[in-house]
Amino acid sequence: MADLLPEHPDFLWRNPEPKSSYDAVIVGGGGHGLATAYYLAKNHGMTNIAVLERGWLAGGNMARNTTIIRSNYLWDESAGIYEHSLKLWEQLPEELDYDFLFSQRGVLNLAHTLGDVRESVRRVEANKLNGVDAEWLDPQQVKEVCPIINIGDNIRYPVMGATYQPRAGIAKHDHVAWAFARKADEMGVDIIQNCEVTGILKEGNRIVGVQTSRGTIHTPKVALAAAGHSSVVAGMAGVRLPIQSHPLQALVSELFEPVHPTVVMSNHVHVYVSQAHKGELVMGAGIDAYNGYGQRGAFHVIEEQMAAAVELFPIFARAHLLRTWGGIVDTTFDASPIVSKTEVDGLYVNCGWGTGGFKGTPGAGFTYAHTIANDEPHALNKPFALDRFETGRLIDEHGAAAVAH
Repeated sequence: MADLLPEHPDFLWRNPEPKSSYDAVIVGGGGHGLATAYYLAKNHGMTNIAVLERGWLAGGNMARNTTIIRSNYLWDESAGIYEHSLKLWEQLPEELDYDFLFSQRGVLNLAHTLGDVRESVRRVEANKLNGVDAEWLDPQQVKEVCPIINIGDNIRYPVMGATYQPRAGIAKHDHVAWAFARKADEMGVDIIQNCEVTGILKEGNRIVGVQTSRGTIHTPKVALAAAGHSSVVAGMAGVRLPIQSHPLQALVSELFEPVHPTVVMSNHVHVYVSQAHKGELVMGAGIDAYNGYGQRGAFHVIEEQMAAAVELFPIFARAHLLRTWGGIVDTTFDASPIVSKTEVDGLYVNCGWGTGGFKGTPGAGFTYAHTIANDEPHALNKPFALDRFETGRLIDEHGAAAVAH
């Protein structure tokens, strides 16, 4: 098994029949669900657990993200969990014994207005106070990091500078999920595909099991990690979550020789661009404004992000679009995740990551596993509990981090 590389969804993991009972069940076999299973086994000795996936592993949002990893968020709480996640990223290739093409090529967040500049400099200083590597670059320094970018003053939104996080970068998303899956499997976790959760069983206010398309499973703990459908699954237990689901789309070009050495993001012109290891340009923007579960978004979003990309990178004008895709993301009112216990004993939720889910994969798994194992949050995810929407202690990253991705 170790020599097989999963390049398409027909590559299926060993798919055991579910046992009648487990110490914990994780709903969702994407990056967060598999990372949680790995850290439950590694850090807490919990191996009698099952990861239930209604399709194939990493076939949901994990297969539909754009691979960006960074930790340069403004607020202390966000910087804490994302920086912890980045530190885990840096050790995982060796720890998981798997080359998932983690590349620390840096991330630029462009500033195009005086307001952008002020916010960006503020964020750089906040990052430094939190021990996050961050720099403010003037336009010429931006050009030195990314020679193909247009820093001329004859465009709608000239580049006035950028924040730069050198340790940030990208990784190959599906391989990340399979790396976690292999290690969790080796430690005895049951990873069960084609197993849809159709109901959550309770006795009073306590979890006792789940109903699935492959039978009933008894368990005292159910942990939700079903990005895009968290509110639907939580609703099976009578829990309403303060989240909305939106389409999120992106696209890739045909293959090119390496021309784009870093990751460039711009909230103002609404585009981000990197170049994958195979050579395709990977581009995206923000979520579509409407709520929905469709994995295809509005064409005007793609049209606008392509126009922005060509303006910033004239060299892309002759690139051909290869394919587009869409995912479904959960978003909260403050653009920050929920990693928390719920009002139902034994039910836990990990959702609301919006466009930050991939970069938070190991940090989410680490802190979520702690929460499940101890029935109490880790210090890093304690601020991301559900009760913040009652107390008003929100972590509003919506406009604070230059771009949410």
